[in-house]
Amino acid sequence: MKSITIKGSKRESVGKVATKALRNAGMVPCVIYGGDKPMHFSAEELAFKNLVYTPNVYTAEIHVDGQKIAAILQDIQFHPVTDKILHVDFYQLFDDKEVTMEIPVKLTGTSPGVLNGGSLRFTNRKLKVKAIPANLPDYVTADISSLKIGSKLVITSLFNDDYTFMHPENTVVVQVRTSRNATVADDEEEATEEAEAPAAE
Repeated sequence: MKSITIKGSKRESVGKVATKALRNAGMVPCVIYGGDKPMHFSAEELAFKNLVYTPNVYTAEIHVDGQKIAAILQDIQFHPVTDKILHVDFYQLFDDKEVTMEIPVKLTGTSPGVLNGGSLRFTNRKLKVKAIPANLPDYVTADISSLKIGSKLVITSLFNDDYTFMHPENTVVVQVRTSRNATVADDEEEATEEAEAPAAE
């Protein structure tokens, strides 16, 4: 997984007055958990642009007073009116310790069901995966080239030896539903009827 560098400085005081002064100066108060003890630091708000305002996911290499700490974004607080970043929580990474992250799903291939007028429902655009840092993917690939009208792709179709999905095996990632303009091929009719039939009580 790609990494973004964030340069910061340790915070000597974590009180409300000091925190307000940091924000007024365009700095964001942050904390890193997961180590022996939490580390409080601050960094310029612009430093988080490529980490926060993107559909991609990255790890962060945080440089604080000569230290380099690998971490992932755990939580972020925004101002309810201005959307300015108020506070960021990170979780420290260790080479041999698994961590859970939400990873974006990337669709590949062309669905014959969509070509026939079906509607593509991209239900889960991000999936939680668990892995050691070296095995965290930039994205999870979902091949939709076999999806006909009434077909769906579930978690079991995406299994990978490098990481574990933190979802039930029957979780639907993407599916093709029928629509008014759809032309269902003969071999798709049965699949469509099964997908749209109400569950037995």
